[in-house]
Amino acid sequence: QVQLVESGGGLVQAGGSLRLSCAASGRTFSTYAMGWFRQAPGKERDFVAAINWASGNTVSADSVKGRFTISRDNAKNTAYLQMNSLKAEDTAVYYCAARTKTIVISITRAGGYDSWGPGTQVTVSS
Repeated sequence: QVQLVESGGGLVQAGGSLRLSCAASGRTFSTYAMGWFRQAPGKERDFVAAINWASGNTVSADSVKGRFTISRDNAKNTAYLQMNSLKAEDTAVYYCAARTKTIVISITRAGGYDSWGPGTQVTVSS
Protein backbone atom coordinates (compact mmCIF):
# COMPACT_ATOMS: atom_id res chain seq x y z
CA GLN A 1 0.00 0.00 0.00
CA VAL A 2 1.12 3.54 -0.77
CA GLN A 3 0.17 6.55 1.33
CA LEU A 4 -0.32 9.85 -0.46
CA VAL A 5 -0.47 13.39 0.89
CA GLU A 6 -1.25 16.42 -1.24
CA SER A 7 -0.13 19.96 -0.50
CA GLY A 8 0.03 23.34 -2.20
CA GLY A 9 -3.64 24.14 -2.55
CA GLY A 10 -5.10 27.51 -1.64
CA LEU A 11 -6.84 30.64 -2.85
CA VAL A 12 -5.57 32.37 -5.99
CA GLN A 13 -6.89 34.99 -8.36
CA ALA A 14 -7.86 34.11 -11.90
CA GLY A 15 -4.80 34.10 -14.12
CA GLY A 16 -2.55 33.09 -11.25
CA SER A 17 -0.55 29.93 -10.61
CA LEU A 18 -0.26 27.21 -8.02
CA ARG A 19 1.89 24.11 -7.74
CA LEU A 20 0.45 21.05 -6.07
CA SER A 21 2.65 18.34 -4.62
CA CYS A 22 1.84 14.73 -3.85
CA ALA A 23 4.27 12.93 -1.57
CA ALA A 24 4.15 9.15 -1.59
CA SER A 25 5.34 6.85 1.19
CA GLY A 26 5.20 3.14 1.83
CA ARG A 27 5.55 0.68 -1.07
CA THR A 28 6.58 3.39 -3.52
CA PHE A 29 8.86 1.06 -5.50
CA SER A 30 5.77 -0.58 -6.98
CA THR A 31 4.29 2.63 -8.42
CA TYR A 32 3.31 2.34 -12.08
CA ALA A 33 1.67 5.72 -12.51
CA MET A 34 0.37 8.71 -10.61
CA GLY A 35 -2.47 10.97 -11.51
CA TRP A 36 -4.38 14.06 -10.50
CA PHE A 37 -8.14 14.30 -10.40
CA ARG A 38 -10.46 17.06 -9.26
CA GLN A 39 -13.97 17.27 -7.93
CA ALA A 40 -16.10 20.38 -7.75
CA PRO A 41 -19.15 20.55 -5.45
CA GLY A 42 -22.02 18.51 -6.82
CA LYS A 43 -19.95 17.13 -9.70
CA GLU A 44 -18.14 13.92 -10.48
CA ARG A 45 -14.43 13.40 -9.94
CA ASP A 46 -12.73 14.33 -13.20
CA PHE A 47 -9.36 13.35 -14.63
CA VAL A 48 -6.78 16.13 -14.84
CA ALA A 49 -3.40 14.60 -15.69
CA ALA A 50 -1.32 11.46 -15.22
CA ILE A 51 2.30 10.39 -15.52
CA ASN A 52 3.95 7.02 -16.10
CA TRP A 53 6.35 6.69 -13.21
CA ALA A 54 9.09 4.87 -15.11
CA SER A 55 9.04 6.64 -18.49
CA GLY A 56 7.76 10.06 -17.48
CA ASN A 57 5.21 10.01 -20.29
CA THR A 58 2.23 12.18 -19.51
CA VAL A 59 -1.38 12.60 -20.53
CA SER A 60 -3.69 15.51 -19.72
CA ALA A 61 -7.34 16.40 -20.02
CA ASP A 62 -8.21 18.73 -22.89
CA SER A 63 -9.53 21.29 -20.41
CA VAL A 64 -6.08 21.83 -18.88
CA LYS A 65 -3.73 21.27 -21.83
CA GLY A 66 -1.35 24.17 -22.25
CA ARG A 67 -2.06 25.38 -18.69
CA PHE A 68 -1.31 22.46 -16.34
CA THR A 69 1.83 20.31 -16.31
CA ILE A 70 2.35 17.10 -14.39
CA SER A 71 5.84 16.00 -13.42
CA ARG A 72 7.56 13.73 -10.93
CA ASP A 73 10.71 13.46 -8.88
CA ASN A 74 11.54 9.76 -8.55
CA ALA A 75 14.13 10.35 -5.85
CA LYS A 76 11.62 12.18 -3.67
CA ASN A 77 8.68 9.91 -4.57
CA THR A 78 6.73 13.06 -5.32
CA ALA A 79 4.45 14.09 -8.15
CA TYR A 80 3.67 17.69 -9.00
CA LEU A 81 0.94 19.55 -10.79
CA GLN A 82 1.96 23.00 -12.00
CA MET A 83 -1.18 25.01 -12.69
CA ASN A 84 -0.92 28.23 -14.66
CA SER A 85 -3.50 30.63 -16.07
CA LEU A 86 -6.01 29.42 -13.52
CA LYS A 87 -9.69 29.99 -14.15
CA ALA A 88 -12.68 30.10 -11.82
CA GLU A 89 -13.83 26.77 -13.27
CA ASP A 90 -10.64 25.15 -11.99
CA THR A 91 -11.98 25.53 -8.46
CA ALA A 92 -12.24 22.07 -6.91
CA VAL A 93 -10.73 19.64 -4.47
CA TYR A 94 -7.70 18.13 -6.16
CA TYR A 95 -6.81 14.51 -5.45
CA CYS A 96 -3.60 12.65 -6.08
CA ALA A 97 -3.77 8.96 -6.97
CA ALA A 98 -1.29 6.14 -7.48
CA ARG A 99 -1.42 2.87 -9.37
CA THR A 100 0.72 0.32 -7.56
CA LYS A 101 -0.53 -2.92 -9.10
CA THR A 102 -1.73 -4.21 -12.43
CA ILE A 103 -5.11 -2.67 -13.22
CA VAL A 104 -6.76 -3.09 -16.60
CA ILE A 105 -8.31 0.36 -16.60
CA SER A 106 -6.92 3.47 -18.23
CA ILE A 107 -4.92 5.85 -16.05
CA THR A 108 -7.30 8.57 -17.22
CA ARG A 109 -10.05 6.99 -15.16
CA ALA A 110 -10.43 6.95 -11.38
CA GLY A 111 -10.77 3.17 -11.44
CA GLY A 112 -7.23 2.94 -12.77
CA TYR A 113 -5.79 3.72 -9.33
CA ASP A 114 -5.64 1.86 -6.04
CA SER A 115 -4.37 4.57 -3.67
CA TRP A 116 -5.71 8.05 -3.08
CA GLY A 117 -4.74 11.09 -1.07
CA PRO A 118 -7.20 13.05 1.08
CA GLY A 119 -7.31 15.98 -1.36
CA THR A 120 -6.38 19.65 -1.28
CA GLN A 121 -8.71 22.57 -1.98
CA VAL A 122 -7.96 24.93 -4.86
CA THR A 123 -10.11 28.03 -5.09
CA VAL A 124 -9.77 30.48 -7.97
CA SER A 125 -11.46 33.83 -7.52
CA SER A 126 -12.68 35.71 -10.59
